[in-house]
Amino acid sequence: MRCILVILDGLGDRAHSVLKNRTPLQAAHTPHLDQLATMGMNGLYHPYVQGIPLSSEIAHFLIFGYDLEEFPGRGYIEAVGSGIEIDDTEVVLLCHFCSVIKENNKLILDKERPPVTDSERAILLEEVTPYKVGDITIRFVSTKGADGFLVLSGKTSPNITDSNPITEGLPLISVQPLDPSPEARQTAKGLNHYFRWLYQKLSFHSINSDRKKKNLPPINILATQRAGRKKTLEPFFEKWGLRGLSIAAGPLYWGLCQEIGMDVIKEKESNDPEKDLKERLRQAHEARTYDFIHVHTKMPDEAAHTKDSYYKSEVIEALDRAMVSAVQKMMPDPETLLVVTADHSTPSSGAMIHSGETVPLTMVGRYPRRDTVTAFNEIDCALGGLGPIRGKELMYLILNFLDRAKMKGLMDTTIDQPYTPGHYRPLTLEGE
Repeated sequence: MRCILVILDGLGDRAHSVLKNRTPLQAAHTPHLDQLATMGMNGLYHPYVQGIPLSSEIAHFLIFGYDLEEFPGRGYIEAVGSGIEIDDTEVVLLCHFCSVIKENNKLILDKERPPVTDSERAILLEEVTPYKVGDITIRFVSTKGADGFLVLSGKTSPNITDSNPITEGLPLISVQPLDPSPEARQTAKGLNHYFRWLYQKLSFHSINSDRKKKNLPPINILATQRAGRKKTLEPFFEKWGLRGLSIAAGPLYWGLCQEIGMDVIKEKESNDPEKDLKERLRQAHEARTYDFIHVHTKMPDEAAHTKDSYYKSEVIEALDRAMVSAVQKMMPDPETLLVVTADHSTPSSGAMIHSGETVPLTMVGRYPRRDTVTAFNEIDCALGGLGPIRGKELMYLILNFLDRAKMKGLMDTTIDQPYTPGHYRPLTLEGE
């Protein structure tokens, strides 16, 4: 048997008055998702602790059954997914150019991502050439537009705070060490030195003189977040006994799944979420050599970030139309366990980027019990037979419904893995 796990990124939401106090998922017409719920076992899921908002990378890491303390950091995994060569000792931070205003000796974030032309970007790349401060060398790697990575080599540590407050109108954050190690202190001090140098250099650059004449905000500093460095992770196959494949768009998911040893099919998001998801489901259905296939779409999350609840409902309806293949091909297959859920909730109104509510979960296959739920949403699924599910409980349930869960107490290997049969050493007649 195999599992196809469909993650509808940011699907969960809050009730909105414009939708008659319903969530966008409740308001959407979703006959295929509802049919899956009717045929399956339902519940509510949170990859960590209810009430705590999660980023997509951390939520996925926890969904795949890893512990939060093992997470390498988004900067590192996204750089890997972008194809950037990173030394195992280097620290990587997400960063982008932004516009700040000096007030009372502080740098106030004025524009999070001011528009940058190709010619301006080329000039900026020349100005943020490798910079050395103490034992640390800082280099900027551009990806697209104003975005890129800061790669730090030398005696560095990823255990530092962000510099980006994210909210416009707040001052940039002075980078601080998260532990008392000399490396963390030196990394924080070096970055703050770099930011001050960069602000002075760009503030008086001709590029910003020209922008001022055009009434455009200056591009005068880089803001950073989510530092990371490579960590040795137990491969997904060894951890769960399942050969994994991810079908997703975006370097974040490519890098994360590569780091845990999954094979990856790199897709792209288009302006047609129905077509995109339908194609990924087709590939998943045909991927017979894998035991665990992760299918991902970012579109509910992207729709929610527009803060338009109606639009999010429309996107959900488009994705539901794509789920017709799940109903027609996957659900009747006794060798397939179909799991549909989300990584986190993304509110389509209010100030929060992500929120900490649970998301709906349905599991359809040969072994899950059928409960009385008939609609797939954040309220109805709460009445299902799964109840509240947290963290790696999802992976344990997947093993259970694949008929692969090992009974606690049995030991076929020196490591108490949760699946059976384990990768054990067979007894041979020749002896040791």
